[in-house]
Amino acid sequence: AYERTCRYLARKSNSVVVSVGYRLAPKHPFPAQFEDCVTATVHFLRTARDHGVDPSRVVICGDSSGGTLTAAVAQALANRRDVPKLRAQILIYPFLQSVDFNLPSYQQNGKVPILLKERTVVLGLKYMNKDVSLVPELFKGRHVPEDLRLKYQKWVSPD
Repeated sequence: AYERTCRYLARKSNSVVVSVGYRLAPKHPFPAQFEDCVTATVHFLRTARDHGVDPSRVVICGDSSGGTLTAAVAQALANRRDVPKLRAQILIYPFLQSVDFNLPSYQQNGKVPILLKERTVVLGLKYMNKDVSLVPELFKGRHVPEDLRLKYQKWVSPD
């Protein structure tokens, strides 16, 4: 389903785009997807030259949960010295922030088709093999202790 998009991104960015067919939830609960993506990316980076690819030009990309996984893989590989550095990461509507579901971006995009706020949170919970009955508590912010909310309000706040 993503071959055309991957080809376009590779051509426009003059980079290699790695697309991983990772195992999907709920059949394969988290962290199977993350492990699949890290394994595939490390393997490709280590063998890129075998495929005629300059490993310094590798870009990883993902949309939705794939965007979230892309960010996690980039972070996991950032300080590793046993693999070449990634050139870039492309995140297309990733699910990156679950501290506060009432920030402006959630308010503005809460009713956008496909990315409905409640649907997004339910899918995120299912992806992580968590109970979807937690949604009302998440929307009220009860999943984050007050001391942590205060500690991170500089980065996660409407301001």
